[in-house]
Amino acid sequence: MATALVTGGAGYIGSHAVLVLLERGWDVVVVDNYSNSCEEPLRRIEAMTAKSIKRYQADIRDQSALAQIFAAHSIDVVFHFAGWKAVGESTEKPLDYYQNNVGGTLALLDVMRKHDVFKLIFSSSATVYGDPDSVPINEQAPTRTTNPYGASKLAVENILTDIASWDTRWSFAILRYFNPVGAHESGMIGEDPNGIPNNLLPYIAQVAVGKLPQLQVFGDDYDTPDGTGVRDYIHVMDLVEGHVDALQVISQRPGMMTVNLGTGQGYSVLEMVKAFEQVSGKPVPYRVGPRRAGDIATCYADPRLAKTILGWSAERDLSAMIRDTWRWQQKNPSGYLGN
Repeated sequence: MATALVTGGAGYIGSHAVLVLLERGWDVVVVDNYSNSCEEPLRRIEAMTAKSIKRYQADIRDQSALAQIFAAHSIDVVFHFAGWKAVGESTEKPLDYYQNNVGGTLALLDVMRKHDVFKLIFSSSATVYGDPDSVPINEQAPTRTTNPYGASKLAVENILTDIASWDTRWSFAILRYFNPVGAHESGMIGEDPNGIPNNLLPYIAQVAVGKLPQLQVFGDDYDTPDGTGVRDYIHVMDLVEGHVDALQVISQRPGMMTVNLGTGQGYSVLEMVKAFEQVSGKPVPYRVGPRRAGDIATCYADPRLAKTILGWSAERDLSAMIRDTWRWQQKNPSGYLGN
């Protein structure tokens, strides 16, 4: 049986990927330092699947800890989700973001090489496109970042590109996410941010459930139909299924591929608020404040390459994204550890 190492496997996207991998017959080893997560989703996944997850509390920058993990397991592929991801925070802590996201990846790659593991699925971001010339955005669009978070993701992409160009042992899939939302349909695992959420949908959900008093809207003077930012929201289950499809492709060929994972449909902040109110039946009061540093007006994907290369396309619509988010929030009003 093949074994996948999942960095950041207790986090939002990583935990959903762990669940799908287990359901598809993989053994899974998780590495997470729990800086923005906890062990509870892994326990729940074990209960859901009746399978065990080998897990280690370690920082991916700690090469000694990583080396021990690789020595203890016959790892076939690495799914690399570990990283900090808040645009606004990255403008306040740029050095920390580079140390964690770029430094951590370099440490991981070095240990992989020493243990003859040469397949990596990398969690990148549509932020590498910066403020795009036009939408929808395809993979040939210029990369130019507007914040240190996006710049750290692009730096890792450049590193992987160089490695793949000069060392043919490696196979990489760079997956550029748009805006992951939603939760597993069971409501057992979902997004549980520390403190005030940085992402829109969990913020809306926490307002709707009464945990937060109102939504903070960052700017309503963008060049969009209602003045609020427009984004491409993709269900987290569609997203992680795209990772498994990418693994099937890179397992058959060395080199590197870069693919957008999005729906091709953009929704504004206020459209998301209205849609959530309709699905949940709960009011979502909001207050408009100034723009957030590093944000852009509009960003949504041209997802055709993923269909061509991976045979993948997003299947879950906006109502499913909101419905699953709301189910998770109702079942876990205070997150994993508040129940």
